[in-house]
Amino acid sequence: MIEKIFLLTISGENKPGMCTQITSVLANNDAEILDIGQAVIHDTLSLGLLVGLSENRDIGKLVNAIENALGDCDIRIKAVEISEQDYSHWVSGRGKPKHVITLIARTLSAKAIADVSKVLANYGLDIYHVTRLTGRIPVDKIPQQTQACVEFIARGEVDSVMSLRTELMSLSSQLGVDLAYQEDNVYRRNRRLIVFDMDSTLIREEVIDELAKEAGVGEQVIAITEAAMRGELDFRQSLRKRVSLLEGLSETVLEKVAARLHLNDGADRLLSQLRQLGFKTAILSGGFDYFGNYLKEKLGIDYVYANKLEIVDGKLTGKVLGEIVDAARKAALLEQLAKEQGLTLQQTIAVGDGANDLKMLGIAGMGVAFHAKPLVRESADYALTNLGLDAILYLMGYSDKD
Repeated sequence: MIEKIFLLTISGENKPGMCTQITSVLANNDAEILDIGQAVIHDTLSLGLLVGLSENRDIGKLVNAIENALGDCDIRIKAVEISEQDYSHWVSGRGKPKHVITLIARTLSAKAIADVSKVLANYGLDIYHVTRLTGRIPVDKIPQQTQACVEFIARGEVDSVMSLRTELMSLSSQLGVDLAYQEDNVYRRNRRLIVFDMDSTLIREEVIDELAKEAGVGEQVIAITEAAMRGELDFRQSLRKRVSLLEGLSETVLEKVAARLHLNDGADRLLSQLRQLGFKTAILSGGFDYFGNYLKEKLGIDYVYANKLEIVDGKLTGKVLGEIVDAARKAALLEQLAKEQGLTLQQTIAVGDGANDLKMLGIAGMGVAFHAKPLVRESADYALTNLGLDAILYLMGYSDKD
């Protein structure tokens, strides 16, 4: 029967087999392990054990036995008795909601971590786990580190999640980093469908602008495109207006433009990892299916839904065939694909940058505004502005070593 509870903290030089040696001593002394956590940073061990002992067991003798078992290892052991009241408080806390805050930046500063920690403390949240998701940094790369991500997991009740999100968004702007908040629930590692906008999301370019340059109407089309992406023009009307300016353009130009498209940073890595994780992927684009299908082959994407340019006698007519893929259509297609895959919307991810992506971002379990316009960035629950598309893996909780 447990009569006393102690927190053992063991730190120092890490060597193979230490956990076995320590827990063997605990077993020989009939100790109950109530909780355990271990981390190794730069070959330095930090091990915490919450152990329960019967009345006839002496904590001093137990500590000595562990020290003897570890031999000449350079370690330090501290034992602190935990009161029944404190233990009961700890147990009750395990049922509190868990919150995940992901900090993403080109470089990681102590100030950023301190400021995030302060915000969480102000909301009464207890940080109990901090993990670096990005890989180790070679010494010669530290000054110009290209990406950094740290994940905080905290427990506690939050009166206003919206207020917490708003404060983190404000802090994100001040620090020039990305901060994402999410509840730690069953869906986080159980998402299986991701859909992408194409232009300025999967690729850097706006394809219609590239076609317009070939037709000699670049400035006119770019002006309409920018107004539409800012939400100042109805997408359907703006699309028809822009496409009409392409009338007479040779269809051979489509292949020429496709060949010079550039993938956004991280697209290859993200799609490769998603395939390994069993995701279904789709392009839902207000752009054109010719280019969507080009990317489908290049990246191994499963589905493409985009607008179809009418071509007669080898030339664009300036018209779009069929139903236009606008904001409402994108959202409807996301729902359709989720249903076909037997998924709930909570199990989906949507990624986009423009105003016509807002509806699909809003209904997806995770809606990510990627290098987005201000209106979209402020409206989405998740925003990435510093790193490439593969940073979405960090939002999902995956690390570089995963």
